[in-house]
Amino acid sequence: MERTDADVIVIGAGAAGLAAARFLASRSARVLVLEARDRIGGRVWWRPLPDAASPVELGAEFIHGKAPHTTALLREAGLRSIAADGDSWRSAGGHLHHEPETFTRNASIFDAARSLARDESVERYLQRFDDDGKQREQARVARYFVEGFDAADPAIASAKSIAAEWRSGVDSTISRPLGSYQPMFQHLARACAAAGVRVSLSTMVRHISWQPGIVSIDARLDDTESRRFRARAAVVTVPVGVLRYRGDDEQLSFEPELPSAKVAALASIEMGHVVRVVLSFDTAFWEHVNEGRYRDAHFFRSDSQPFPGFWTQVPQRERFVVAWAGGPKAIALRGVSPTELVELARNEFGDLFGQRALARERFAGAVFHDWARDPHARGAYSYIAVGGGGAREMLAEPVDGTLFFAGEATARHGEGGTVNGALESGERAAAQAAAALGIDLRPTEERNLNG
Repeated sequence: MERTDADVIVIGAGAAGLAAARFLASRSARVLVLEARDRIGGRVWWRPLPDAASPVELGAEFIHGKAPHTTALLREAGLRSIAADGDSWRSAGGHLHHEPETFTRNASIFDAARSLARDESVERYLQRFDDDGKQREQARVARYFVEGFDAADPAIASAKSIAAEWRSGVDSTISRPLGSYQPMFQHLARACAAAGVRVSLSTMVRHISWQPGIVSIDARLDDTESRRFRARAAVVTVPVGVLRYRGDDEQLSFEPELPSAKVAALASIEMGHVVRVVLSFDTAFWEHVNEGRYRDAHFFRSDSQPFPGFWTQVPQRERFVVAWAGGPKAIALRGVSPTELVELARNEFGDLFGQRALARERFAGAVFHDWARDPHARGAYSYIAVGGGGAREMLAEPVDGTLFFAGEATARHGEGGTVNGALESGERAAAQAAAALGIDLRPTEERNLNG
């Protein structure tokens, strides 16, 4: 047998990759993780902000619904989550109006889409309500959530898939890890190290050659040194944007090419676009304007503006606000310079209260990241295009007991685009790899206890 660097090579040190690596290493597999970035976390990325109680998130921030894998990992690390509770306000006619929670109330408009004989775009589906005065507003808000929540283009997104995912994710409760995702990922990284996982950062995988039972991976280390790694199997957790990319020498290639069914699945999974700017102020001025009316505000919606969403950290008291644009709104901001983006977000937030000058006066700085231009992501998170039913499941299928696929784009049960979906998919792919390699699925400690 030829010498290998590991039993399994995991490509990517995000949520899915670290979950897969830990699962395999805890069952005595030799595991090597190759990560293109100089950090762990993938599309979960926290940054320190002066005077903030915890780091700010530039990628994933929330926990959607029960999220059992995320919740279990937080509990294991001695951490907890906090509900993202607070008031919601909508800007209309130059004024802010208090509005009740809208997601669950408006998600029902997609109920009929689940039984469509033929799939169609979200845009086409919602157009049927244009002449219905009672449902026109519901359709408008639903379109807003498809663009913002799913970061999807309604003209491309599958109505049937959105309906199925929204129905399976009907628990719309939202929370966030207290203190950011940073301590949870640090705990996961320590657990991987304790189990014997080796992690090679700044290692960009360029080419994957494979045949049943053996994988050869060509990578570039620190943008200079080239190296080949070999293993019995590989777990691929890179984002769909990277798997689909065909352009310059940064593309990832397979030899032989992936099966046609998997290529077709990739073509049916789109990457949503997001522009996210974190605005920091020297005081939470919005809590004091209009006699403190917005002190407990968590979410502000402004449909007609470049940034249609802003949120605070309520119930935590922080002096920063997230400005968010998703889908077509994010695409429309392409080409806008970082300085202009920050100024646009700051001015728009101040304008919500008629306090542009005050927002400028209290402004302390901003951080942001463009995931669409990030060569290691090429987008924010995934959604299904028209006619793409079953694409997530097909992308998750192993290839010849040698290549295994994980990541939020392969998540089931409406959890695409979430950290919990990524964690679950990593463990699922790892279990598939272990079974294919004849590795006992029981953790090593359990096997030792049972003799």
